[in-house]
This record gives sequence, structure tokens and C-alpha cells, in this order.
Amino acid sequence: MFERLEAIEKKYNELQNDLSNPEIISDYNKLKTLSKESRDLEETVNKYHEYQSIVTGIEDAKTLMSDEELKDMAALELEDLKTRLEAVTKELEILLVPKDENDGKNIIMEIRGAAGGDEANIFAGDLYRMYTYYAEKNGWRIEELHTIEGTSGGYSQVEVMIKGEDVYKKLKYESGSHRVQRVPTTETQGRVHTSTATVLVMPEVETCAIDIKESDIKMDVYHSSGAGGQSVNTSNSAVRLTHIPTGIAVTCQVERSQLKNRERAMNMLKIKINDDIRNKQDLELGEARKNKIGTGDRSEKIRTYNYPQNRVTDHRINFSTMSLDRVMDGELEPVIEALQTEDLRLKLAGESFE
Repeated sequence: MFERLEAIEKKYNELQNDLSNPEIISDYNKLKTLSKESRDLEETVNKYHEYQSIVTGIEDAKTLMSDEELKDMAALELEDLKTRLEAVTKELEILLVPKDENDGKNIIMEIRGAAGGDEANIFAGDLYRMYTYYAEKNGWRIEELHTIEGTSGGYSQVEVMIKGEDVYKKLKYESGSHRVQRVPTTETQGRVHTSTATVLVMPEVETCAIDIKESDIKMDVYHSSGAGGQSVNTSNSAVRLTHIPTGIAVTCQVERSQLKNRERAMNMLKIKINDDIRNKQDLELGEARKNKIGTGDRSEKIRTYNYPQNRVTDHRINFSTMSLDRVMDGELEPVIEALQTEDLRLKLAGESFE
């Protein structure tokens, strides 16, 4: 551990020297990159310095133990320093856990009604509302990219971009099949039905990270449609892009300009292609994201929302909370913190989630 800490400290000091170099200062992109590298290392370096300071304090306290007049005071100080050393050591171990390079990125979230017909679409709408409230609580911004409303409410499909600080870090565990157990509004005999909706979370990618040939793209245009199938405008502004080699298709209709919709759709396409590449790489390596909580595959049942019992259960970590009403109002933090804690525990233990 300490060899890694010394290497990090050395790298951090080198970055500080580079950041004071006039040539670097005059190069905005280089300055931005190095500044981010420095910020990423700063907390670990400061905590390592705190550790070193405590170790020095312990040695000093041990020396004072030989002085009869200062022995009692030194013993108290030594006990306090040893407690602090244990806590700081644990904090350093956590800081040294490899970070997900996507944690600070914005995301595209796709929610679809799955098994259960109209009730599944209504539940998809409920999930969208839940994530919207959670985003508001975190100061994030949501931009709708594409929606297909359900005939009885909710959505058969909704795609949104969520922007803000650490969006992917908190929402990356949400990919999978979400199950709801409740009495639908259309049920006349009071029977509890089970329906599902799927969620897919994809990190945003740098524009230049994926190169797509124009010859590999098929573009279709059509009228944008709003609630109830009413035309939003009479021009063919909505855009559907299909990546011919992979078959991946995206649709965007939120802008009045066809050009702007195409630009947004292209960004969505790159994100989906990037996600597809990552999934294939994971499978080839035999990992399938097992070092995280679950696989993130939409076929995997990750969570149940039981309305009669007001209970939410995350099946990956056997976590339950009897506060479904609050969760659906955007109070997702207890669930997400439990997932993050278990993910960290597994990583510290060098284990994988099966």
C-alpha cells in the first residue's frame, strides 16, 4: 500500500510542477487535463500526509513516555493517535480502490415498459418520475431525448440525458429489470399483479472517442409527435439514425430543428455503440461486470417495488426498506448508499459479485 502511496505522491508533485510551467498554462486543453489529474490525486495525497503526521506524533509520544512528569499525558496522546491512525489507514485503503473512470460522467437513461402491458408502461412512467425527483434533489438537469407514451399512461419507452456531478457514480447500479407488485387501476377484483420495466444506464462518451463513418449511418426523418399522437410541428424534424454495422438505432425529436435533432441523435448513437463495445469486451474477458453489483443487464431482476407492503427490495444485496412511498418520491439515497457500500466491500475484499 505504501509503495503505491509514495508513487501517487511523486506523481502529484510532478503535476504541481507541470501546472506552474508557462507552456502548460498557455495550453488550455493540456492545463485542463493535468488539473483534473491533480484534483483526482489530491485527496489521497493529503490523507497520506495526515497518516505520516500521525506516525510522527506516535513516535514523539513514545519518546515522552520515558519522562515521568509527562508520562500520563503522553499515554493519553498515544492512545488517541493510535485510534486516529487506524481510522486514517482504513480511509487510505478506500481511496486506493480503483475508481470507475466513468463515475463523473453524465448519462443517458432508457426506461421501457416490459412484461405486463399497460401496467408495465404506467410503472415505467412511475420510475421516470422517481428518477426525475432524485435528479432534482441532487441538482442535476434532465433533458428528454425521445418518448413513446403508453396508451393508458406512462411510457412504453423514454430516453433522457441526465447531467450533473457524479451522475453515473450514483445511477450506474440502476440498470436491470425492475419489478412492481400492486393492484393496477384497471383491476376490478383487487388482485395484485406483477409487472416489469427495464432501465438501462449508459455513461456519456467524449465526442471524439468514437469515430462513426457517415456511410455506415442510415437516417430517417418524420413528424415529431407529442401526447396523444398530436403533431408537435408540421415539419419533418424528428430524426432516427441507424448504425448499419451494429443495427443500433436511436431517435430524437425534442428539437424543432432537424439539424439539432440529428446532432443529439449522433451523440446518443455514440453512447449506445460505446456501451455495446464495453459489454462485448466484458464478455470476452469473462468478467461481465462481475466486479460491480450485478451485471447491469436488463434481463436481470434487480429490484422489487411491493406496494401492499410499502417495501422496496434490492435483490443483489438483500436490502429492503419499508418506505416505498418515499423512494418513489425520489428518496433513493438509502438504496444507492447500500449498493455503494456493498460494492466497496467487495472491491476491498478482492471479491466479485456472482
